[in-house]
Amino acid sequence: MKRKRRPKTETIPNRSFRPLRSIFLVFLVLPFVSTSNLSAQKPQPPDYAVIFGTVWGPDEQPVYGVRVKVHRMGEKKERWQANSNHRGEFDLRLPVGKQDYVIRADLKGFKSPRYKHLQPGPDVIVHIESDERADTGVHLK
Repeated sequence: MKRKRRPKTETIPNRSFRPLRSIFLVFLVLPFVSTSNLSAQKPQPPDYAVIFGTVWGPDEQPVYGVRVKVHRMGEKKERWQANSNHRGEFDLRLPVGKQDYVIRADLKGFKSPRYKHLQPGPDVIVHIESDERADTGVHLK
């Protein structure tokens, strides 16, 4: 006669306490939630201005992958930078306030089989009054 093997692990019937747990949590958390917190408005995101532009090549076609650097008028160090996308477009969020910004194209490290001898064009100056969007274009030679 063969002996019946005894399992090494013991199984316990599944006793679910989920309904009791959820009721307990509701009564535990409910006193700490006030109705004023539920009706409070979400904090507003900070205001900003946007410079949106397009980088144009010498043949008036948009150019992909050009780094655009922006700084305030009167400063030398560039504070913001972006790369142009496949449509030649870029956008930058800037602080709100009356200010002039200088935009220039940086072609250092730029390689393109179509544009082998590109030169940066003149700097573009954009004036921002408040939280607004300014559209501009950067032309390359």
